Amino acid sequence: MKTTFAFFLSTCLAGAAFAGNGRLAKELESLDPASNVDVIVQFKQAPTEAHHQKVRARGGLHKKSLDLVKGSLYSVPAGRLKELADDPDVVNISPDRPLQGVLDNAAPAVLGDIAQKYGWDGTGIGVAVLDSGMKDIADLQSKNGTGSRIVYAENFVPNSSPPDNYGHGTHVAGIIAGNGASSTGSAYKVTLRGIAPNANLINLRVLDSNGAGADSYVIAAIQRAIQLKSQYNIRVMNLSLGRPVAGSYKTDPLCQAVEAAWKAGIVVVVAAGNAGRDNSQSTYGYGTITAPGNDPYAITVGAMKTMGTPSRSDDLIASYSSKGPTLLDHIVKPDLVAPGNRIVSDSTTGMNLVKQYPANRIDDSYYMTNVTGRSFDYFTLSGTSMATPMVSGAAALLLQQNPNLTPDLVKARLMKTAYKNFPFFSTATDPVTGATYTSTYDLFTVGAGYLDIWAALNNSDTLPAATTALSPAAVYNATTGQVSLVTGTSLAWGSNVVWGTNVVWGTNVVWGTNVVWGSSLAWGSSTMAGFNVVWGTNVVWGTSQASAESTAIAINGEN
Repeated sequence: MKTTFAFFLSTCLAGAAFAGNGRLAKELESLDPASNVDVIVQFKQAPTEAHHQKVRARGGLHKKSLDLVKGSLYSVPAGRLKELADDPDVVNISPDRPLQGVLDNAAPAVLGDIAQKYGWDGTGIGVAVLDSGMKDIADLQSKNGTGSRIVYAENFVPNSSPPDNYGHGTHVAGIIAGNGASSTGSAYKVTLRGIAPNANLINLRVLDSNGAGADSYVIAAIQRAIQLKSQYNIRVMNLSLGRPVAGSYKTDPLCQAVEAAWKAGIVVVVAAGNAGRDNSQSTYGYGTITAPGNDPYAITVGAMKTMGTPSRSDDLIASYSSKGPTLLDHIVKPDLVAPGNRIVSDSTTGMNLVKQYPANRIDDSYYMTNVTGRSFDYFTLSGTSMATPMVSGAAALLLQQNPNLTPDLVKARLMKTAYKNFPFFSTATDPVTGATYTSTYDLFTVGAGYLDIWAALNNSDTLPAATTALSPAAVYNATTGQVSLVTGTSLAWGSNVVWGTNVVWGTNVVWGTNVVWGSSLAWGSSTMAGFNVVWGTNVVWGTSQASAESTAIAINGEN
């Protein structure tokens, strides 16, 4: 089945992908030498004309500057790439890898409705949304309807025109900042608004009308967001997109761009991926976090199910939510989970998703009185793409309350205050295939817990000077058969009382001295096969039926 859908429809995850001198991505070695390939070349410094000339001397063409990652996008004959990689000024050569985009009961589940009642609505905070664009619909207008809260828009997708022909970006924007204008008044039973309904939106389009994009589009958009940070008070960036991990985050240009945004003072929130059901490598979905969600700076978000009720007490993990640790670097991910299954948010006519999946238009009777039919204003989607903007909206509320918070402190507070009462395991049923899946509520599945906005707003803990909230790494000890967290002195998650691992992740997922996984709980009945895949250093993740079914996951969600 062809999967062109935008919610992490990855069919493969490549592991350690650099060969030779370590500067050339392995997948570039097998190409036809005579063919031209788009690559991102990173240098020791931001490239100058002299660097461009070195590439031209090897038959290359300079296409776009990406100074944020000390690189540029070039078209280069594949047969000349090894020669280019041998240049001492070159640090890394990688393909321009393709990406895809992976509130009724959701807001109460994370106590966002209480935050809004106390006046926290994101006013004055700019949220950059890197997605398929967004349409300037009523729900994204100002409170009094006099103007748009989309304060800036730019398209980074070649040969296309904004606003949003796909529909994914508008849906994401509505979860972050929809004000419910299209569901407010005497004719409506419920107002469908987002988490930060008065935040400003910076619309940076990086996905096309089919939900596909490329590394270079996203890097260029991140670069623009950093440039515009002061002008539009951009404090949060939402990336409901991803692609397979293809190398260490330390060299991946997409991850390096995310880190640059974080260091510039922008909270970067990224989707975990939708491959949590993938057992093609006997891992039961572990090790399937997508990039750039594998970067330790970012807040990486998994998906929960509200079970159709506003109370969080019955909420369960979505079995398709990708699990950690990350391939190669073994970073503990996701950081948080939030509602992502069957989320109602903004839509409008003419979008490809609405055309392709008309059954996902919600019934008018769901939110209107004495009306039948299906709405064009609101649409249902599922996936970690929908959970991510929940956390982005929450970050906007925290920054409205206290503009002096750093990205690290926002991340730390959200993780520490996350709700941590989970069952040991749960089962889920795919409504299309009827297949059932079992999920265990460990650190690599639910991270530090379930987003709790009200608790985060009421937290006043601070971080020691020069302390970061990078997601820790996990280390497997072959002698003891245990997996432990690595928390250095510069990380927030030390042994101190305020930010100890048992406090942040909860005693249900961290046992003893930083031990997070005993040998008896590794991978169920398939321990060694799965362990070798996740903890290996030269991993290739094959295609599987579960990945092909991710289209149905993204559209229908699960029971």
